[in-house]
Order: sequence, then C-alpha cells, then structure tokens
Amino acid sequence: EPLGVVAGIGAWNYPIQIALWKSAPALAAGNAMIFKPSETTPLTALKLAEIYTEAGLPDGVFNVVQGAGREIGQWLTEHPVIEKISFTGGVETGK
Repeated sequence: EPLGVVAGIGAWNYPIQIALWKSAPALAAGNAMIFKPSETTPLTALKLAEIYTEAGLPDGVFNVVQGAGREIGQWLTEHPVIEKISFTGGVETGK
C-alpha cells in the first residue's frame, strides 16, 4: 500500500544510481517522491526528473529540491506530510 509522500537524500558518489535506487521502488509502489541530491552533483537528479516526465510520469510525482544539506535535511525530516525518508550518506549527517 502506498505511503503517500516519501523523500530520498542522495550522496555525491553514484548520483544517478542512488536517485534511481530510491525513486524507482517508491514510485512503483504508488508514492510521490521528493529527492534531494548532493550539492556536488545536483544536475543528475534534474535530468532524472526530465526522463520521468518524458516517460509520462505526472507532474508533482517526482520532485527535486536543491540546497544546503543541513537545511533541506531538517526541512524534510520535520515536514508532516513526508512518511518515510531514505538517506545515503555519513553517520554523523544522518544523526
């Protein structure tokens, strides 16, 4: 059963793979996703969003947010609509 809105936070290494590993299962399960890529590799997630749109995914189902990791991470973890978060990164950042 879909959860609703989920979030993914990616890392700088393997940026397109991480975005796909997080988004494909979430979208296949019927969820909408907000994805925050690494500040080092921001364009890969935007390209993935274009690919999803070209494939027919409706607007608003896969969303990319950019910005400082600490600020966006806090916003994602505290947002009341987000049901689950998948994070790739260091232990200290995850805390």
